[in-house]
Amino acid sequence: MHDNHLSRHAQQVLTVTQGKAHLHGPGSDPSIARSWLRCLEDYHLDPALSIAPTVLEHGRVLESRERLQQVLHIAGNEMTSLHQQLSGAGHAVLLTDARGVILNCVTAPAERQIFERAGLWLGADWSEACEGTNGIGTCLVERQSLTIHQDEHFRGRHTGLTCSASPVFDPHGELLAVLDVSSARREVSRQSQFHTMALVNLSAKMIESCYFLRCFDNQWLLRFHLQAESVGLFSEGMLAFDGEGRICAVNQSALNLLGHIRGGLLGKPVEAFFDCSLDELLGRASINAAASWPLRTRDGRKLFAVLRGEARRSLPTPMEPAPKAVPAPRLSGICLDDVTLQADFRKALRVYERDVPLLINGETGSGKEAFAKAVHHASQRAEKAFVALNCAAIPESLIESELFGYRGGSFTGARKEGMRGKLQQADGGTLFLDEIGDMPLALQTRLLRVLEDRQVVPIGGEPEAVNVRIISATHRNLLDRVQDGSFREDLYYRLNGLEVALPALRDRSDKSQLLDFLLAEEAHGETVLIDGAARAALLGFAWPGNVRQLRNVLRTLAALCEDGRIGLDDLPAMIRSARPAMAPAVEEPSEHPLEDAERLALLSALEQTRWHMTHTAEQLGVSRNTLYRKLRKHGIAR
Repeated sequence: MHDNHLSRHAQQVLTVTQGKAHLHGPGSDPSIARSWLRCLEDYHLDPALSIAPTVLEHGRVLESRERLQQVLHIAGNEMTSLHQQLSGAGHAVLLTDARGVILNCVTAPAERQIFERAGLWLGADWSEACEGTNGIGTCLVERQSLTIHQDEHFRGRHTGLTCSASPVFDPHGELLAVLDVSSARREVSRQSQFHTMALVNLSAKMIESCYFLRCFDNQWLLRFHLQAESVGLFSEGMLAFDGEGRICAVNQSALNLLGHIRGGLLGKPVEAFFDCSLDELLGRASINAAASWPLRTRDGRKLFAVLRGEARRSLPTPMEPAPKAVPAPRLSGICLDDVTLQADFRKALRVYERDVPLLINGETGSGKEAFAKAVHHASQRAEKAFVALNCAAIPESLIESELFGYRGGSFTGARKEGMRGKLQQADGGTLFLDEIGDMPLALQTRLLRVLEDRQVVPIGGEPEAVNVRIISATHRNLLDRVQDGSFREDLYYRLNGLEVALPALRDRSDKSQLLDFLLAEEAHGETVLIDGAARAALLGFAWPGNVRQLRNVLRTLAALCEDGRIGLDDLPAMIRSARPAMAPAVEEPSEHPLEDAERLALLSALEQTRWHMTHTAEQLGVSRNTLYRKLRKHGIAR
């Protein structure tokens, strides 16, 4: 059976390389076809030959690791984090050098042998010349991110693998390493790799940026962007120069922002590209540069920048009137004083800026739309449209026309002039799909096509190009809906670039700040105070309707308030009558104190990680399988 599979795969490769490719299948991708041709004509490889990978001697692996010591140190934490974000199981996160030799691997200990049997050893050479078409080797040749899915591999022995790889470049634009995520599971679909590829790209950019900063730790480092809020994000430009103002290195984002090629910048004075003198620029420097300031290019474009280094003078000469330096503007319509929410918001904004879809999960009323709006308004698309569609609030028969629009006269009752759908209205901006779990299956298929083709077809109309970023939200467990067949698996993976779990109001650490924030909004500039007893009652209430319910109560209280003060008697009866949680009664000594302690430890860890099983297992120092076994043992279920 195995030999038959190798023969069939080899025949498929030969068919494609002889120019007889079909419209569908692995050979239909030009980059795959090019790689297969290189493997046959340049490397003289046999797709049916099943041989063990070439593995470098231990000493040579150590030499290679020594050369990339800084990169490996930076990448180590990022690889571990990436493995956790992918829920760990079934994935190996790999880092290779510029030749394709594996120098580091992060995987679950129980799965190490699986990946070693697939040839993913430390020291294994996965260049195209050795292993044919594969994520690592083909990424090295193409110098771009790509996924090689199962039968797209050249060698038949590798068709059980799915590999998503992204290049890592050094500050001079040379290929430094490849970051790769490989899976040996047969059930992995190509659609599911959109999520994986986005995370691999993000991690590779993180490694690049940290390495750039490390390389020029003792140089002047200018970091800039078109938007003040984006300085410090992965899309920022970075430019290093020496004490004489000569440019030493730039990253790709800096080249894009300045509109120059690398050779046109290196060695040139920094003053040649920015509308200021070197002294003016150095006067803006700071060892711990944080707040950005305006900086114009020689051709008049406005950027925002920070300069890391020791200031040459205490009072800088202004290049133009600078706005008041503030760490970050307070976002309208949302309170983010909860530490976990702050971290989730920063991550969400970073991936959104990289065109990675966001999926926000949380109970009804927990503020999913407010969170999505805050991400939009903090992004480079802040001036563009934010369009929301609640998939649960619109009858199924109307969602299609609301989402995709229609041409005039395309159906009975249609407007003569037609209607632009939400996708067209959000062109250039953000489309927020609330309660995405309630979208009908037929429309899920159409939405998936829009996301992949970047084109929308109105009812009765012709395809139209759209440039839209998607943020979706749900209070449901979408994986459960995937399993029962009511939600498409490929759409789930396409929408779930990063999942953010919003806490219920009762679990937030910033309830007091949120209370004041919402009251100030609902008071419309008037001063309204809350008595101590009323505040305690409001903060102690369970709020089953979450932030939406709290806002509605405060809106009513602010409207009825006559003397600028809210007392306990002003609160709704259900809040006044709600009793605070009683202190636990003293229990009799347990007959099984160790088991009880284990159960309490499990519950505590689950609450701290909000029932994220991978993070819980990591915190407890056990595998996910062990964690699930202990949960069953103690009868713990969410």
